[in-house]
Amino acid sequence: MKETLTNKWFKFAVAAILYLLWVIWIENYWWLIGLGVIYDLYISKKVHWAFWKKKNPPNGKQTKVVEWVDAIIFAVIAATFIRMFFIEAYTIPTSSMEKSMLIGDYLFVSKTAYGPKLPNTPLSFPFVHHTMPFSTTQKSYVEWIKNPYKRIAGFGNVKNNDVVVFNFPEGDTVALNVQTQSYYQLVRDYGRDRVWKEKETFGDIVARPVDKRENYIKRCVGIAGDVLQYKNGQLYVNGKEQQHFPGMQYDNIVTTDGTGINKHTLDQMKISEADRHMYSNTQYLFPMTQDNEQKMKAIKNVKSVQRTLIPAENWDKNIFPFSDKYQWNVDNFGPIEIPKKGQTVQLTMDNIPVYQRIIDLYEDNELKVKDSTIYINGAVATSYTFKMNYYWMMGDNRHNSADSRYWGFVPEDHIVGKAVFIWLSMDKDQPFYNKVRWNRLFTFVR
Repeated sequence: MKETLTNKWFKFAVAAILYLLWVIWIENYWWLIGLGVIYDLYISKKVHWAFWKKKNPPNGKQTKVVEWVDAIIFAVIAATFIRMFFIEAYTIPTSSMEKSMLIGDYLFVSKTAYGPKLPNTPLSFPFVHHTMPFSTTQKSYVEWIKNPYKRIAGFGNVKNNDVVVFNFPEGDTVALNVQTQSYYQLVRDYGRDRVWKEKETFGDIVARPVDKRENYIKRCVGIAGDVLQYKNGQLYVNGKEQQHFPGMQYDNIVTTDGTGINKHTLDQMKISEADRHMYSNTQYLFPMTQDNEQKMKAIKNVKSVQRTLIPAENWDKNIFPFSDKYQWNVDNFGPIEIPKKGQTVQLTMDNIPVYQRIIDLYEDNELKVKDSTIYINGAVATSYTFKMNYYWMMGDNRHNSADSRYWGFVPEDHIVGKAVFIWLSMDKDQPFYNKVRWNRLFTFVR
């Protein structure tokens, strides 16, 4: 057995089979050229591929420095391969998914759940996203090679209520001094001229390819073909109430008899210090799950607990699709149908605000509206057929989530993977000795 495992032909056969399976998986047969490299590595040994090592070192041993370099190179290549095709680490930076996911949760995101998306910009610095370490503006990638969208085979498709990591749809354009804010919302708030001219405030305006846009995590509440409607804080999918998740929460106004609410009680409810807002000596604002709402009502000095729902007639101009024809708000919007690949819709001046971004940016057409006539790529258009599937994402923290209600549909080419596993959870509000949330370690995302 030992002789077999160390035989060069056996090693070559194993490496070649694994490599061949990978080539078949990614469906790019130009990579078959690599079989020649593998043959040379194990059999012919004509080329000194590991140029950082001495070919015939004294006593057959490399120096310690070379051994370290060899180990680092192997680790970088292996980790990059795993991160690109199998799993990627991700952390929860905001409260938008509380209490299902908590700030400080560290996740593994499965790339194989929906199939790995091959990088649009393959030439980039390893282990960082869009910006170089220790910099806020220096790009970590070059666009000498730009690949079109391609997703290779995975175990399934995005399903309703999956917790999904995706590239931020409005992240194609970024104001570098305020990268956490949507460029398009800045333009709506301040005007395009001001955003572009006030460099000290907003910084340079840059474009980013799909795979280098910010990563977001939300729950997919609607898949392609679904019809959604949100009424008084209750989501309906195809006419049925969405499944309730224990971690789902809403903002509530808590009124007391004038005495305060015990800090220990709020800690037990896992209401973070950043989410504790005091309106007056008798009123507080807390995001709470249904379970916490009942616990709060049972406290002796609490007189009432009331969800903060916005009436349907109150139009919020920051809600998608930003048109007076759709006067919706964060608690009341829709009905809206999620576009599906191959579906054809009739285009009108009424519905063009819903589909404009899809047609123009996500599916790379030139769309113009002139004299109440719609033009696509220079021709008059009365209908459009979608090239991709789209999804609707919402945070479980319904009143504290920048999600599809604010920027619309998520294209399939923005989907990164499925959140599956919490491997570490740290509470920033706790002292060092109590920071780890032990009950969340090694748990599955639901």
